[in-house]
Amino acid sequence: MTHLALRRGRVVSVDRRGPAAEVTVDVGGEPRPAISYGRLTGEAEAGDEVLVNVAARDLGLGSGGFDIVHANLTRGCEGGGPAGAHVMKLNYSSLQHAVAPLEERAGELARPVDRPVAVIAVHGQLPCVAWAAGAARSGLRVGYVQTAGGALPGELSRTVRELRDRGLLADHVTAGPAFGGEHEAITTAGALHAGFTALGWDAAIAGPGPGILGSATELGHGGLAALDTAHAALALGCRVVIVPRMSSGDPRDRHRGLSHHTQTVLEMLLAPVLVAVPDSEQLDLPGTVRLRPAEPDLDGYAESGLAAHTMGRSMSEDELFFRAALAGGAVLAAEAGDAG
Repeated sequence: MTHLALRRGRVVSVDRRGPAAEVTVDVGGEPRPAISYGRLTGEAEAGDEVLVNVAARDLGLGSGGFDIVHANLTRGCEGGGPAGAHVMKLNYSSLQHAVAPLEERAGELARPVDRPVAVIAVHGQLPCVAWAAGAARSGLRVGYVQTAGGALPGELSRTVRELRDRGLLADHVTAGPAFGGEHEAITTAGALHAGFTALGWDAAIAGPGPGILGSATELGHGGLAALDTAHAALALGCRVVIVPRMSSGDPRDRHRGLSHHTQTVLEMLLAPVLVAVPDSEQLDLPGTVRLRPAEPDLDGYAESGLAAHTMGRSMSEDELFFRAALAGGAVLAAEAGDAG
């Protein structure tokens, strides 16, 4: 029995609003929404014969309610790859492809790398952290390292594209199994080191792409990627700011207040870190962390036009989520000033 749910179909329409094209594919007479990663499988055009992976949509996953073009049989069979690239992403899978790793541009490793890194738990925190950091310190060069834990394709996030267009992110690096960013890195540690050296970042935000893996267990969730990210940054000598996942509107008890995702990470850390919190919040946290309160600018963020929903909830329906993430950006900017 095969685990790949592949179906043959034909592209009906294509909407290109970014590197990841939104397409409609006719599969057995049913028009189905799908995503096509042109840099991976070739640019899709109406009429193309394709293979789509239908697993996520058929399971009804909230963060993956669409099919994925696995192969373009019409125009995707002549691909090559960048000249000189010799490192594989998605290696030993049917989607393995060669990349030029950013680490090769970073030079020799010299520690400590005295720069701040904000570690986020979910992708929805990214626009808040980036906006708040930019609002607090104009001209700050902040890079984003996309890690494991959520969506792996770097082309999927509309948020990243908007933040790049606004100048709130200096670069987008996909690290480890994540792929398709402006730069590719083999490891999260390598991405951070190269970002601060070769790319000239003042600060970094690191965390998963859209969506998150979860099993309602203590260790079986994508938020635990924050533990690895924090340890990589600590090993480089960076100033680590944990941006806690908090909620006042999540119907699940395990995510109300301080999410169990963040609580588990904080309990398992091997070295002290900073935890950004809205200035009115009181948290009982493990002794390995230091609280760093900051005043979040909810009104300013609301007027920014950036994403203002988390898991279908608006800012008014889950104010604490946004306050905590905005506090993270303010603390990141403050730490960048101290490090500078």
